Amino acid sequence: MAEFNNVHSVTEMPEGDDAKRSFHHRMFLEPQEKKRSMKALVVKQAKKTCSCTPAKVKDYIFSFFPVLQWLPKYKLREYLLGDVMSGVIVGVLLVPQSIAYSLLAGQEPIYGLYTSFFASIIYFIFGTSRHISVGIFGVICLMVGQVVDREIQRAGYDLEPAALSVLTGPAAYMNTTVSPANRTSQELLCDKSCYAITVGATMTFIAGVYQVAMGFFQVGFVSVYLSDSLLSGFVTGASFTILTSQAKYLLGLSIPRSNGVGSLITTWINIFRNIHKTNICDLITSFLCFLVLIPTKELNEHFKSRLKAPVPVELFVIVAATLASHFGKLRETYGSSVAGRIPTGFLPPRPPDWNLIPNVALDAIPIAIIGFAITVSLSEMFAKKHGYSVKANQEMYAIGFCNIIPSFFHCFTTSAALAKTLVKESTGCRTQVSGMVTSLVILLVLLVIAPLFYSLQKCVLAVITIVNLRGALRKFKDLPKMWHLSRVDTVIWLVTMAASALISTEIGLLVGVCFSMLCVIFRTQRPEAPLLGWVAESETYESLSAYKNLQTKPGIMVFRFEAPLYYINKECFKSTLYKQTGVNPVWVKAAKKKAAKRMLREKEMDSAGNQTNISMDFVSEPLGFHTIVIDCCAVQFLDTAGIRTLKEVCKDYREIDVQVLLAQCNPSVRSSLIRGEFFKEGEDHLLFHSVHQAVDFALGAQGHSETTVSK
Repeated sequence: MAEFNNVHSVTEMPEGDDAKRSFHHRMFLEPQEKKRSMKALVVKQAKKTCSCTPAKVKDYIFSFFPVLQWLPKYKLREYLLGDVMSGVIVGVLLVPQSIAYSLLAGQEPIYGLYTSFFASIIYFIFGTSRHISVGIFGVICLMVGQVVDREIQRAGYDLEPAALSVLTGPAAYMNTTVSPANRTSQELLCDKSCYAITVGATMTFIAGVYQVAMGFFQVGFVSVYLSDSLLSGFVTGASFTILTSQAKYLLGLSIPRSNGVGSLITTWINIFRNIHKTNICDLITSFLCFLVLIPTKELNEHFKSRLKAPVPVELFVIVAATLASHFGKLRETYGSSVAGRIPTGFLPPRPPDWNLIPNVALDAIPIAIIGFAITVSLSEMFAKKHGYSVKANQEMYAIGFCNIIPSFFHCFTTSAALAKTLVKESTGCRTQVSGMVTSLVILLVLLVIAPLFYSLQKCVLAVITIVNLRGALRKFKDLPKMWHLSRVDTVIWLVTMAASALISTEIGLLVGVCFSMLCVIFRTQRPEAPLLGWVAESETYESLSAYKNLQTKPGIMVFRFEAPLYYINKECFKSTLYKQTGVNPVWVKAAKKKAAKRMLREKEMDSAGNQTNISMDFVSEPLGFHTIVIDCCAVQFLDTAGIRTLKEVCKDYREIDVQVLLAQCNPSVRSSLIRGEFFKEGEDHLLFHSVHQAVDFALGAQGHSETTVSK
């Protein structure tokens, strides 16, 4: 079908002293022809994808392993010092955090060190960002820990020490080392710690598979539904859950970890019920660690521009606390809970437990989405800051393999972490060689130093975890500024934060996504729809409610609808148009019919003439305008309900002698109008490329009509 806007129309204007005639010219736009059918495009894409040439294989390998591109070009003298320095500093900071976050994930400390070690190496090979630090992230650890605790309880490892103390001999051993539901000969060798990492590794494997699948099918668009305000609110809400889960270690309480809906409230109820059992030694140790860590962290942040590297205060605290606990015999004397034996070296690789996959497959979905969303957003943020580009799909492959491969080596889920990335950037990082240096630092701990942390109190690890939540909890200070910038984003932040904290992390994420999408729908359901006025000495029309000194053309109203026109807001479009113009054509037609019937009835009854004159006056009352121009520049698309609504509006106004013109429709809207048979034959000239053009046409047409009547 030929495009309607390739027509030239001519409108005669009234004769005057200066000119006899003026012409209204239409623009000539010839539409592009669709040369290929959908089938041809699919065949072409399939041939392009399936073809194999040496050059294409080389490009694929280099794009899949970005390290092959940048490592041969590595500038040793320029980059090495910064990479080594940042790698060592991040490694020193990562060691205590890896041990502390293992507690959050429901794992033994050694598994946190494994996770940080393998993640840095694998991202070095597959990642495209030069700066981000991939490893343990608090929110991900929390989500993993919740699933691990649930599966441990299902398997029968949920007996508390008090309950176990009544058991003696082989029975006690069996209850602490064997899943009662599945007592096979193999599982006799797997205690609670072993089963916990089996669950964590299996879920990590599934999350990695999801992330690689997202990269393969190029569905990274899922992350667009996780806005900055939503992610920020989610992380802050999860931080409250993290803080709550660590509170029992601060007090030295042995209470079960609550899971499911309302776990935050349940945990605090259990804490206050057992507050009388507080271990005074753990409480004093926690207080002293807070006194050291918080001021030092604040000083680090305040003087970060002057310091070449942040002071690794967490490492100093761990060393001091371990020495104090060992020589003070705090475990033996006061019953303090300690980290316990941390073995050296590596355990032999083991595949995930395939039988657990049905139990954790659903839980792995939000973990996978959060992991890749944070990784991709941080990668793009630092790439933009330093003037290079990253590939979003390759980042999904990278973070996916950072989960799939380590899952065979007793690791749990990882992602990029903002705090460590900022440290990495500020200490001179230039490439991911710094990640390899970080891995070497962790390797040194794994091979030599790890057993020395046997006497480290768990309350110290909890303090480190809580102190690192400062950044997320500080978001409350930004709320007034966020409210000033966007009230909708602020409400999304508050709803997501509250749902993540008070309900659960997974449900909170779902609530946040649904609520943010509803906000988008509500904003299109009740959009701005102002009348426009003319800016003098220009061809521009702007909102009369927003700007002063705008002029209106006599007999013409210009209306702008600032949203797509579809089934949700079609009634809003009509009601707002009627309200702004002050004329509802349906009511006008009904009033005319009613008045006509009254006149007819009065004539039949030979009533007084003055009453008939009143009815005549009502029927012939002028509307005050003869044309409505609808500015469609903000209408991105139309659906069938939108097209039908436009048809009804044009028809209703036409019946009361008001002309409706459309202006500034984009190609998609014009195409929808044609397919929807909006225009009758010969009426396609009633659509214009600018509001000014439509107004000129209306003025010319009205002038021509008045001239014809006078003649």
